[in-house]
Amino acid sequence: MSARNKAEAELVEAIAGFTHDPLGFVMFAFEWGKGELAKFKDGPDQWQRDVLAGIGEKLRAGEIKVAEAVQIAIASGHGIGKSALVSWVILWAISTFEDTKGVVTANTENQLKTKTWAEVAKWYRLCITRHWFDHTATALFSKDPDHEKTWRIDMVPWSERNTEAFAGLHNQGKRILLVFDEASAIHDLIWEVSEGALTDADTEIIWCCFGNPTQNTGRFRECFGRFKHRWLTRQIDSRTVKITNKTKIQEWVDDYGEDSDFVRVRVRGVFPRTSANALLGPEDVEAAIKRVYREGEFEFAAVVFGLDVARQGDDSTVLARRQGKIAYPLRQMRIPDTMLVAGQVGIEMDEHDPDATFVDATGGYGVGVVDALRMTSRDCIEVYFSGKPNDPRYFNKRSEMYFEMAKWVKAGGALPDDDELKDELCAVTYTFQGDKFRIADKDDIKEILGRSPDKADALALTFAHPVGKRTFMQQLGARTANRGEYDPLSLIR
Repeated sequence: MSARNKAEAELVEAIAGFTHDPLGFVMFAFEWGKGELAKFKDGPDQWQRDVLAGIGEKLRAGEIKVAEAVQIAIASGHGIGKSALVSWVILWAISTFEDTKGVVTANTENQLKTKTWAEVAKWYRLCITRHWFDHTATALFSKDPDHEKTWRIDMVPWSERNTEAFAGLHNQGKRILLVFDEASAIHDLIWEVSEGALTDADTEIIWCCFGNPTQNTGRFRECFGRFKHRWLTRQIDSRTVKITNKTKIQEWVDDYGEDSDFVRVRVRGVFPRTSANALLGPEDVEAAIKRVYREGEFEFAAVVFGLDVARQGDDSTVLARRQGKIAYPLRQMRIPDTMLVAGQVGIEMDEHDPDATFVDATGGYGVGVVDALRMTSRDCIEVYFSGKPNDPRYFNKRSEMYFEMAKWVKAGGALPDDDELKDELCAVTYTFQGDKFRIADKDDIKEILGRSPDKADALALTFAHPVGKRTFMQQLGARTANRGEYDPLSLIR
């Protein structure tokens, strides 16, 4: 036997010894403390070691029946090295058991391709068994032509309308690996289909679910609740992990508070409170409707208009007016002609002389109204819901406006008694996009309500930018100025 063949035979024997020892495999398969891993001479962080050791302990205990499949659920804060652990589990699973089959998915196709699978590519390149497998944009599989169809792990974006990849996950007498990354946002149907597919007897079944605990409902949450007896669960605080940016984390804690939902989800690995993804609760809105202020109490404050222009035939154009802590009854219009809409808005502007009028120009629907108003020397400012926010904590302009509106409501804002507005405000939810707050899309809210949240959008537009009350000379100048991009300082200089 040649020296090369002997070395390969010794490698095969060594790797076989890690069949039920993923931690041992990870310590053996990578050159810790050298090259790209020079800064990691001690290998995985302690929490990663604990998870890998936990999988090994379950396997060595012989718990391979479907009722006792190895099921791991990890809820964590941000930046803890989760994707690295996912990669190690994948490489261990496929390297130590012939004809292993698996599927890896994530919350979105972009997350799956650019983060999860990209991280797998990095660790594959560093792995001592990389010459046994091919890594492509969608799969990791054996180089042996006789096994490339049976010894593989596929990267599969999920779809509630296409569940075949998860329903067909069978591998009788061998090993099955199923990995959910950012599992909190994977639809319950995919969980149910996957669970039903993992029914092969005498088969090693390993199901690992990782993610930030962004949703307080759904199957990932239930891994830590009513199904906890089936899962090995851990919740990892980012502050306990070596590689995290402690300075940035402390900034989040200082900005939002230790027990805020942002810190609970992004730092502590704790699920948000019940209904915490609702921007405003019924009690908040009802309290705002009941508030009454004296007439003229906010005369010192700027008058702000928000105009949400109808986008589709069943939507309506809504004009909101707010001054200080008072939001006045909204004007709803079902007028298909932008010139006619501009005419009606112009009448309102002449009557109330707003210090700023913000018009939703998303998709171009409001641009015609803006142009028509400017033709009559009435000043207005386009706002794009998908545009860049003033505050980098928010995903887009729409998210920023809604959060500012919610703060206003909770801080003493008075709302008109309007059942439709109340329903719309209570239907608005938020999630986290990376480390940014993101409000649910308008179409998603429309699906819940059965109508577009036009009134809520109009009121939110009054919070597009801070506005100060104009001086008399500024009021005169506004009649002839046609600003395109809003300068909030122009009203308070």
